[in-house]
Amino acid sequence: MKSTHHSEYLALKWVFIKPAIHAFISNARIAEQWRDLNYLAQPDFDAALGEYEIFKKVISDNGSEIHSFPRNESVTMDSIYCRDASIATDFGMIICRMGKPARANEPPSQKKTFSKLGISVLGEISAPGTLEGGDVAWLDEKTLAVGHTYRTNNDGIVQLKQLLEPKGIEIIVAELPHYKGPQDVFHLMSILSPVDKNLAVVYSPLMPVAFRNELLKRGFELIEVPDDEFESMGCNVLAIAPKKCMMVEGNSKTKQALINAGCDVIAYQGKEISIKGGGGPTCLTRPMLRSY
Repeated sequence: MKSTHHSEYLALKWVFIKPAIHAFISNARIAEQWRDLNYLAQPDFDAALGEYEIFKKVISDNGSEIHSFPRNESVTMDSIYCRDASIATDFGMIICRMGKPARANEPPSQKKTFSKLGISVLGEISAPGTLEGGDVAWLDEKTLAVGHTYRTNNDGIVQLKQLLEPKGIEIIVAELPHYKGPQDVFHLMSILSPVDKNLAVVYSPLMPVAFRNELLKRGFELIEVPDDEFESMGCNVLAIAPKKCMMVEGNSKTKQALINAGCDVIAYQGKEISIKGGGGPTCLTRPMLRSY
């Protein structure tokens, strides 16, 4: 069985998560933080724990080995969206530097966990560079797409290239639009979710023309998310195996489009853990190893 870190769609065999109980901690802590972190509304702690257990069970029931990032008082409740603080590669982890200042302590916190588990680190993004994991997506084992956004700046992209291009990895930069501005969470994976070798869920109205054409040139079939399902995270889809994926409940049109494309879709209730904080299933996971 061949395994790689360089995939968004192969069978998910090993994944890190930050359980809601470790990230949200309590209703009191949520009350202290949610406004400053730009959540849409205050999550309910008990309801969030219930949603998260169901979310976690889907992943474990589908054969993934799950490791959890521990509770850490130096990070905020945003740490539940654990994809953003690091990038997994076959050469070691890349420790990010967050574009959202309130999340600055998350990358060193994850690095500490990786060190305890003997997981190697290829490199770290340093100031003035910023790079968030939600802005990168593997298009194939040798190609990594990165979004130039308010969370990931040019200096961060240059450092990413310096780490990976000598290893034979092609970096494709997608110049993303302003959209709602610096305070909003808008990553490359807000508009792109690969779910099979040549199949991706996309939101084309916010996709750069050059990048969208590159996907078509590479043979991708694009599943288009309708306007009325973009804000409810219809485009945020986590593949747990080729054409088997998870998405937030309530995006019926996108779900049907995925089914029409031959996908098996599992929808989870994400009002507390996803919708209010703007982080879908890709954000809630730090995928590590996937296998053929």
